[in-house]
Amino acid sequence: MEILHVSAECYPVAKAGGLGDVVGALPKYQNKLGHIAKVVMPMYRTKYLFDHEFEVVHKGGFAVANYWFDYTIIKETSQKTGFDLYLVDIYGILDREKVYGYDDDSFRFTAFQIAVVDWLSKWQHQPEIVHVHDHQAALIPFMMKHCYAYNHLAQIKTILTIHNAEYQGWMGWDKSNYIPHWDPWKSGMLEWGDVINPLASGIKCADKVSTVSPGYLEELRYSANGLESLFEYEKGKCIGILNGIDTEVWNPEIDHYIEANYGLEDLGAMKAANKKVLCDQFNLDEDKPLIVFIGRLVGEKAADLLPAAIGDSIYHLEGRMNFLVLGSGESWIEHQLQNLRGHFMGYYNAQIGYNEKLSHQMYAGADFLLMPSRVEPCGLNQMYAMRYGTIPIVRKTGGLKDTVKDFGDEGGYGITFQNASVWDISHSVYRALELFDQEEKFSAIRRQIMQIDNSWEKSAEIYLNLYHS
Repeated sequence: MEILHVSAECYPVAKAGGLGDVVGALPKYQNKLGHIAKVVMPMYRTKYLFDHEFEVVHKGGFAVANYWFDYTIIKETSQKTGFDLYLVDIYGILDREKVYGYDDDSFRFTAFQIAVVDWLSKWQHQPEIVHVHDHQAALIPFMMKHCYAYNHLAQIKTILTIHNAEYQGWMGWDKSNYIPHWDPWKSGMLEWGDVINPLASGIKCADKVSTVSPGYLEELRYSANGLESLFEYEKGKCIGILNGIDTEVWNPEIDHYIEANYGLEDLGAMKAANKKVLCDQFNLDEDKPLIVFIGRLVGEKAADLLPAAIGDSIYHLEGRMNFLVLGSGESWIEHQLQNLRGHFMGYYNAQIGYNEKLSHQMYAGADFLLMPSRVEPCGLNQMYAMRYGTIPIVRKTGGLKDTVKDFGDEGGYGITFQNASVWDISHSVYRALELFDQEEKFSAIRRQIMQIDNSWEKSAEIYLNLYHS
């Protein structure tokens, strides 16, 4: 079976969040299962582009809003990603350094999708599946079915995977001319809430829709940023499939980013060695439990609660723990977290920004990972943490609810709480301290979570079953 994945992100080429990790891993595991999985994404000006060899495989052009655009499809020659990787270059539109954050993002990603469909229409054969990811690729099923130039592709089956339904790509009807000449009787397949809604269009037009965890699919039926009734109506073609992690990249035994590699046999000593590196770097006490947060500093992740929760925990629990934060996002949250360093020196530190090497070192050296998310469609960080023997502290939502079981329950191995609140976070920190002091139980849970199978093998099989259906 041949599968073409279409996405705005793919690790290690360009990544802004979990979408990049998924698209960088799932095709690789599908290829290992004997299928042909390929990825096409925009050609951003990233380090990966300049560090690898590419060849031109196609040139074409299309009209958008009375303007003509040329595009080029280039293919990486080495297949270092584990699959065929194609990049779409549109001069002045896609060839920028950042993935998102431009005023013309709606135009950029619409142009990207047109180029993909136009290129696909020129293939001498057709793939069995076109698998699109999030709103930046969600107009493709509509284009393949209802744009006059491309409806000969309508028989190709399409899958939409929703990684985060909060972002839907809304466009006013004045931008309807961005989309190649389409059947006006099908405007309802584009519309939701009196605007063009690419994510809603993908849900309506794709043959199947998946979310990145079963728990998130259930939540979308009552909390989907305005799409609740659509998910209820289309529930017959929707399925929740839990993301996996790339166990080749996230493996403490061979991870080249961390100071000391380790497995189950030398878990205690080598975790301690990695923790010492972090504590020395950030002026923390290696004898105290180390609780880390790694992620975007935005409301979805409840990062706005971190300053108060960290301060409250250190104050009321008499500084019995250390906190370390890595992330970037809302400037006012960044500012508060930076200011906190002056109040709790020796107990707390933060590094604002994205740092892949440091994130790996934190998973390896921390005792606990905090994820108080308000919205977490799947969450990969908690699975990375468990792979490295770091116990997750999570709010029971979305994929966190599907992957972490409280240690107070039979067979449990993490710490869970109900509400995104300072009190709930502080109480969970208290529970973490109590667990840390029970050395035998703490050690047993660390060993238990390192052996949980969150790999892509399982999820890749489920996706293949979905394709066959």
